[in-house]
Amino acid sequence: MDRISLGNEEFEGRNNAYVLADEDRDELALIDTGIATDAVRADLRDGLAERGYEFADIDDVVLTHFHVDHAGLAGEIQRESDATVYVHEADAPLVEQDPDAVAAVEERRLELLEQWGVPDAARDELLSFLEAGQSVEGMPAETTTIEDGTVLEVGGRTLETLHAPGHAAGLCCFEVSGASEAFVGDAVLPVYTPNVGGADVRVDRPLAKYAETLRTIVERDYDRVWPGHRDPIEEPSERALTILEHHRERTENVLDVLEEHGPADAWTVSARLFGDLEGIHIIHGPGEAYAHLDHLRHEGVLEYDDGEFRLGERSADLETLASPSE
Repeated sequence: MDRISLGNEEFEGRNNAYVLADEDRDELALIDTGIATDAVRADLRDGLAERGYEFADIDDVVLTHFHVDHAGLAGEIQRESDATVYVHEADAPLVEQDPDAVAAVEERRLELLEQWGVPDAARDELLSFLEAGQSVEGMPAETTTIEDGTVLEVGGRTLETLHAPGHAAGLCCFEVSGASEAFVGDAVLPVYTPNVGGADVRVDRPLAKYAETLRTIVERDYDRVWPGHRDPIEEPSERALTILEHHRERTENVLDVLEEHGPADAWTVSARLFGDLEGIHIIHGPGEAYAHLDHLRHEGVLEYDDGEFRLGERSADLETLASPSE
């Protein structure tokens, strides 16, 4: 698969933009675009030029999800090429930078930071980081929405949409027709585990949704997948199972914190799990802690009152807690 590796100084790990080209039919598509910085813009333009293309030649942009390190340059590409920008209906308002949708996310973020017990100083540091990062969001794009099962004919390929929420509400994988392969965005990554809980504050019960996504990837049993960051994953089912096991272990760690500390909010649990946090991790840390705490609460293992979680009377089945409830 033809990929352009893009720099990423603002977030973890190099991003990938995938080039789908059919020279016979003069069709060109990109899957994800990278963040809207000068360095990444140059990476993408240079990568396309090496292949004999420029932004104006792109017919379609397919976005795995709304995060700026995947969608940041979509609006700029569309302005130069009039490309169709495809994204799941849940993420479309954020790619379009709809003021109401953006305001709703900001309001929800503030509510959760308070609910999680994030101290004022850490909250202010996070908000300053996010405000400074607005410059890398890029231009808004006019989107064409897709949903689970949507079939796209782009760049000479047939792609079937697989909705894969958890890390983001609208995250999608795209299965390649005629091959046991898929573009998976941040659904599964080769080096680190995608954040759940803090990466998209709109997702309700993010751990359950993400575990379901991982189990779907296991069941699909792809030969290879193409992630949003770093190198292809040659044994994706095994990698998805490893991430599920990681979350089972983290669930156990969360319970250990409550046994040792007593009732605690998400920030306190996060501090025990991850230590001091800075930048975007100020929301990723307690967000992930909350995803596990909230899942345990829904399973009846924890009780929640006045901002704190405490152990309940029901014991935890750690083999199943990271999977969705039946």
